[in-house]
Amino acid sequence: MPETPSGAGKPAPSARKPTRRLDARSLRALAHPLRLRILELLGLDGPATATGLAKRLGENTGTVSWHLRHLAEHRFIEEDTDRGTKRERWWKAVDEATMLRATDFADGDAETKGQLSLYVHEIVQSMYNQVVAFVAEDWNEEWRNASLINRYTDLRMTPDQLASLNAELVELVERHLPAPDAEPEPGALPVVAQWQAFPRAERTAE
Repeated sequence: MPETPSGAGKPAPSARKPTRRLDARSLRALAHPLRLRILELLGLDGPATATGLAKRLGENTGTVSWHLRHLAEHRFIEEDTDRGTKRERWWKAVDEATMLRATDFADGDAETKGQLSLYVHEIVQSMYNQVVAFVAEDWNEEWRNASLINRYTDLRMTPDQLASLNAELVELVERHLPAPDAEPEPGALPVVAQWQAFPRAERTAE
């Protein structure tokens, strides 16, 4: 899956990866729950076959194969030729970040806006599912204490101030990204860092 799941605003992609800005055509290719789930699994867990993905997703292998070909046609995934054989094809996510700006689709037709809504909903749902999975899993005290689920509700900001806050947070996370081909520290595990910051409509007195 792309390293920076795109939301409805202006997420900053990873500075260490090529960046792909989604347009109407690429959005159409992604606006499908199963395709997004396939792309997520390939991005999180690495290369897999249609058979392996079908088992994990509870889907028919033929259906998964069709969606894999569709993702490959739009260059979101590619064959892992180092693993593939004549009998079985392995697929991997293309190593790039994605960026989506809702304003790019402001003048789109109803179908495009529907695809945008579906895509953003699925990305947000995926983030939620990852948090729920973490909470339900049996982690030791060290990892529990190191993890954080938090929110702030008393901020008041202008759009420029909110954009600046998000940029600072992205820059901070970027500093912790490993260098290409760097060996992980002993005991290191994959970590998901999520951040959502958005305005809330102010309730007026009734």
